[in-house]
Amino acid sequence: MSGTDQGREVEGRRAVMALCAEATEGELARALDACGTPEAEDIRVPEIGLVMATGRIGGDGKPFNLGEVSVTRAAVRLGDGRTGFAYHLGRDRRRARHAAILDALWQGVADRGGVEAALAPVAHRRTEVAAREARRTAATRVDFLTLARGED
Repeated sequence: MSGTDQGREVEGRRAVMALCAEATEGELARALDACGTPEAEDIRVPEIGLVMATGRIGGDGKPFNLGEVSVTRAAVRLGDGRTGFAYHLGRDRRRARHAAILDALWQGVADRGGVEAALAPVAHRRTEVAAREARRTAATRVDFLTLARGED
C-alpha cells in the first residue's frame, strides 16, 4: 500500500471514528443492526476511567489543567481477526462497545460502504446541528462600519 493510500485509509477511519464518537447509543445500535451485528469478542471489557482535560487561554496560551472527565474505552475482535477500538467521553459502556465493533467492521474493505451508509444519519444530524448553530451565531453578528470624516 502506498503512502497516499495509507493516508486516505487513516483519514477514512478517523472520520468514521469521529462519527461514532458523536453518535448516541441508539444511533450506534441502529447502525450495527444495519450492518448485521457480527459476533465480537472483548479484548478489553469496556471500562470507565478518568483523563485530565487541559485547556489554553486564548487557544494558544500556556496549557493548564481544566479538570478530570470520565472516559469509556472498549476493544473488540471480530471472528475474522479484525480488531476495533473506541474511546468515548462519558460512562456508557454499550456505546463504546458498539463503536469499537463498527471500527472493526470498517477495517474490512468489503464492509466499509455498509458502515459508512449506516452512519450517514449521524453525519446528516451533525451537519444540521452545525448549520443551526452557524445561523444562530450569524443572527447575533454585529458589523461595525467606520466612516472617514471629510475634514481629514
